[in-house]
Amino acid sequence: MSRIAKKPIIIPNDIQVMMNNNTINIQGIKGVLKKKIHKSVNILIEKNKIICLPKDNKRNSWAHAGTSCSIINSMIIGITQGFTKKLILFGIGYKVSINNNIIDLILGFSHHVFYTLPNGITGKCYNTNEIILYGFDKQLLGQVASDIRAYKKPEPYKGKGIRYEHEIVRIKETKKK
Repeated sequence: MSRIAKKPIIIPNDIQVMMNNNTINIQGIKGVLKKKIHKSVNILIEKNKIICLPKDNKRNSWAHAGTSCSIINSMIIGITQGFTKKLILFGIGYKVSINNNIIDLILGFSHHVFYTLPNGITGKCYNTNEIILYGFDKQLLGQVASDIRAYKKPEPYKGKGIRYEHEIVRIKETKKK
């Protein structure tokens, strides 16, 4: 059974939570987030608490309840505080710049790579080798970071490429004669 689903989620004062059918809407200072919840999960909204309970006592229902509870908690944290992801370009000649929500990547190709940031995600470059992404939707922020990283993943021999801030790249030993 999921232990996460048994703990209630506390709703801060400046957030409004509404439930329509199986869709939960959370409104706050930074914006509005909507998420469709699995049909085997029952969500109870009280004064300042959200409780996720399964509709039946099956194992999968408890798993869905725990997942739904974790997603709702991430939505509340995103609306109040927001999330950040930092990407580092590691390699000689790799550069990045951001203008008008368009990321310009120089990754050793014969052309520049342009990536347009979706609504709700903003980016900043304090250095030519770092991208810091901000957003209130955790799933969308992770997807954007993954899409940017997919242009040049770290290779295993020298470690050149785009990596997350605390990512550890294992370097292989080179071929010997």
